[in-house]
Amino acid sequence: MTGMEITSHKNLMLFSGRAHPALAQAVASRLGVEVVPTSAYDFANGEIFVRFEESVRGSDAFVIQSHSSPVNTWLMEQLIMVDALKRASAKRITVVAPFYPYARQDKKHRGREPISARLVADLFKTAGADRLMSLDLHTAQIQGFFDGPVDHLFALSLLADHVVSKYDPATVTIVAPDSGRVRVAERWTDRLSAVLRARGDAGGVPLAFIHKTRDPDRPNQVKANAVVGDVRGRTAVIVDDMIDTAGTVTKAAELLYEAGATDVVVTATHGVLSGPAVDRLKNSRITEVVVTDSLPLQPEMRFPQLTELSIAPVIASAIREVFQDGSVTSLFDD
Repeated sequence: MTGMEITSHKNLMLFSGRAHPALAQAVASRLGVEVVPTSAYDFANGEIFVRFEESVRGSDAFVIQSHSSPVNTWLMEQLIMVDALKRASAKRITVVAPFYPYARQDKKHRGREPISARLVADLFKTAGADRLMSLDLHTAQIQGFFDGPVDHLFALSLLADHVVSKYDPATVTIVAPDSGRVRVAERWTDRLSAVLRARGDAGGVPLAFIHKTRDPDRPNQVKANAVVGDVRGRTAVIVDDMIDTAGTVTKAAELLYEAGATDVVVTATHGVLSGPAVDRLKNSRITEVVVTDSLPLQPEMRFPQLTELSIAPVIASAIREVFQDGSVTSLFDD
């Protein structure tokens, strides 16, 4: 017989950038593995160096990085980590980016503008990534930017379970902060309505949305115009993918209270909380702000109304399914 036969085996290895090591440790704990020791530091001129302290040859490598501020630094670090894995002969490389960088630049609004979300996908592919995993993308079309499998994870179950545990679904109205989030809001109403049916209550959970306009020349500037839907005497739950400067949600909350809502709860997967966000939320009438730990929250970013939920179980389950050639979709089928 010519050639050589071996019994192959799979080896899951988890790698973490420096942006949010606590999340990577929580995911590793769920998987029952250790984060691979990595030497990473910055040169005096800002260049990044990365070296893994263990052999990665033939491994199924998962590289997790949260793209908080400074986004460009952490994006470059993850790209360098992927390149190092490719050159060290990792068998398969999966980029785990809970908060996809540049996701809001997913199309051209006017001429002479970039589509930066597509550029990021191309960079990951060129660096050597075989697969991409992300959480609650700003728009679903981003999945088509990457030339390879994309696992789109959702925090809806985690956030909705928290809302159900604290507020009576019979008194809740789900609110989309703009027309683009109506489809996500509909999924929320379906889930909470199922809770009502399970306990024998008639009817369902209503839906409302905020009509707003945005100035394309001024980023983070939003004008909330009106509430479409009935929220009078109810707990209004705003569902969004991220809170950046909090201008949208605080203005939406004001409109909801003016429309007769008794409480306003804001839920979002990604707590970016840039600039004036913390002051705006802390000084608003919002009852509770619920986010996941997809991005690190520094001590100065915390305030009394804030609730942080761990997204590690969702990411760990998805990684396990990918490694075992299972179904990621089945994790989110109700």
